[in-house]
Formats: sequence, structure tokens, C-alpha cells
Amino acid sequence: MKKHITLITGGQRSGKSSYAQSLALSLTSTPVYLATSRVWDEEHRKRIARHQADRGAEWTNIEEEKFLSKHNLSNRTIVIDCVTLWGTNFFFDNQSDVDLTLKQLKEEFIRFTSQEAYFIFVTNEIGLGGVSENEIQRKFTDVQGWINQFIAKQADEVILMVSGLPLKIK
Repeated sequence: MKKHITLITGGQRSGKSSYAQSLALSLTSTPVYLATSRVWDEEHRKRIARHQADRGAEWTNIEEEKFLSKHNLSNRTIVIDCVTLWGTNFFFDNQSDVDLTLKQLKEEFIRFTSQEAYFIFVTNEIGLGGVSENEIQRKFTDVQGWINQFIAKQADEVILMVSGLPLKIK
């Protein structure tokens, strides 16, 4: 298998995860779902449960908050859901240090994608709205935008989801 990177981006509830899962299932009968979320509260736990219920037994499910590269997934098709939560984990652990967070995310991305696999990264376009009055939110929006740009540059294709419809960007 040749390495391939797809980035699927869009706003909340734009259909990113569903599209990513459908794409993965069109490529293999045994995809991997690499979930990066921490459980923040009860509402978030329910959100995670809904995503898990959407996937069938054909999926290999892996929970990994930060260090994706510790999983050898060579020759597999992997949905990484999502970059936003993955970045959040680094950002909070680094006490909102933008430079350190970006450095660690980029290094981990490069380590993880050095294996031959079909990577489908899901991310959010959180900077499409207004500028937040909250300093930490502004910093995280910067981190998110910069890591999205970094991944998009490395990606073979980029898909923007709008109201459940895919728009090929790259």
C-alpha cells in the first residue's frame, strides 16, 4: 500500500465523520477508527457513544489522545477523528502554549504518517466565525488553523464538507 493522506474539514455537524467513515468503508472491509477525544463531561460522553454506535463490527477501534505514532497501522485504512480534539489535548497539557503545541503536533503527525497507510484525517474549521473575546480560544483557533494548513500541505487530497456535501479542494 502506498501512503495516502486525505484531510476532511468543515464546520460542526457538517457531515465530516460520516463522510470519512463512508470513504474508509469504500476502500476496505476492515478500517481502523482512531479516536482522539478525551471525555470532558457527560454530554461529550454521549456524543462519543453516538459516534461509536455509528460504526459496526468491521471497525478496529483505537482510543489515543495524543501519541498516534505508537500504533503500527501499516497497510491499513485509518480514520483519525479528529485533529481538533487531538490538538486540544496537547494545547491543554501544554498550558495553552501555542508554539510548543504546534511543534509537538507537527512532529507527531510526521512520525505517524511515516508508515505506509491510507490516512483519513477529520478536522474542524473553527476560524470561519468571528474572533473570540476569550484569549485562550483565540490562541487555540490559531493552533487549529495552523495545524490544518500543515496537514493540508502534506495531504494528497482535501475535502471541505458543507451541509453534508463534499467539496473537493485539493
